[in-house]
Amino acid sequence: MTTEIDRIKLRRWRKRGFYSETVLVKLLQKKGYNAVRVPVSNPSLNPLPDVMARKGKHMYAFEVKNASYYAYFPRVQIDKLFRFLNELIPSDNQNKHAVIAAHLGKRWIFKEITWADWEKNKLPDKVRILKRDRGNLNIDTSYQQNP
Repeated sequence: MTTEIDRIKLRRWRKRGFYSETVLVKLLQKKGYNAVRVPVSNPSLNPLPDVMARKGKHMYAFEVKNASYYAYFPRVQIDKLFRFLNELIPSDNQNKHAVIAAHLGKRWIFKEITWADWEKNKLPDKVRILKRDRGNLNIDTSYQQNP
């Protein structure tokens, strides 16, 4: 039985995710990316990311979490990023990027998950990003990796 307090907490939790996704889209657009939030990226079985972005020939699928100190990304959500890129983006894998993005206060940490891990079925059960971590993806330069 759901109480009114539970419904309020759920709404607040969803707004946090919506807020971070919207902030990421604006940040990417400011950096010259074509970016859009996918409004139906809720916890479904469809292979849809929270945010899609493109710069040059590079395509990015982002899973976004809003947290204060750490964020967890379950395997099923990471797998959906690869399925989206694999099934719906006709390009070489070197130009397609599956990225988990943690919005930790004012700080963003981006971590790209490798195609090799997905293709060999070696995705971890979950990936954790801590506020003190460093990401492995710089959105200012990542699209220049393969000129």
